Amino acid sequence: MQRVIDFLKDAETYYLATADGDQPRVRPFGTAHVFEGKLYIQTGKVKDVSKQIHANPKVEICAFKNGEWLRVAGTLVEDERLEAKESMLDAYPALKNMYSADDGNTEVFYFKDATATFSSFTHEPEVVTF
Repeated sequence: MQRVIDFLKDAETYYLATADGDQPRVRPFGTAHVFEGKLYIQTGKVKDVSKQIHANPKVEICAFKNGEWLRVAGTLVEDERLEAKESMLDAYPALKNMYSADDGNTEVFYFKDATATFSSFTHEPEVVTF
């Protein structure tokens, strides 16, 4: 999983795909953090993306850098613990301008049953599960 987190951090921006009924929705994200050995992302409960994740937690993210792309598919699980939220906000201090661990809006999710696929036009896909 270290290669996955390194890729996401180096790429800086990845795109999260959710389902809104039968309509796919994709938007840029930047939070990728390992807490207690799991890959976490962060959002706010007031956002449509949060509602979509709660309705259907199966998501996929995609990032691209240096001619290679990474797709991570899995199920997001909300972690309501204050420690998980604080860990994310400590990893991304700029978020503290908009979020706090106990504001009732901040939420963090970790990937469960994830499959990460590294691809490019110059090598065969490499698959990592976690």
